[in-house]
Amino acid sequence: MAMTVGGDGGDEEVVSSINTTPLVDVMLVLLIIFLITIPVVTQTVPVKLPSETNIARQTKPENIEISVSKDGDVYWNTQLVPDNNLLVEKLKKVAVMKPQPEVHIRGDQETRYESVGRVIFAAQRAAIMKISFVTQPPAKG
Repeated sequence: MAMTVGGDGGDEEVVSSINTTPLVDVMLVLLIIFLITIPVVTQTVPVKLPSETNIARQTKPENIEISVSKDGDVYWNTQLVPDNNLLVEKLKKVAVMKPQPEVHIRGDQETRYESVGRVIFAAQRAAIMKISFVTQPPAKG
């Protein structure tokens, strides 16, 4: 650290340069504090997240295709199901079969989540054990 002390006589010069050493010291201390505290702040609950798998669908005649249009209309294979209670009754009839068929839900890309949620809730009320969502596979390349 340099300092100008009274010198030869009466000619005192004004030092116009800024001493940046304290500023650099403070910045380095702040950098070290941030480097130490960031890992402590970003702790999360350890969970194992599912990985994405794209399994080819096994189309069997006993599987049930339920389609939900973008307007919220529900179709059992190709027949319109006008009421959610009717859907539950149809699913209850199928739920007692051995082996229980799978339910494949095909939801339109623009469908509200509420419409698909009603179909899932109906399958849950009917005690369906296996529900799958049919999606469009991503383009290769």
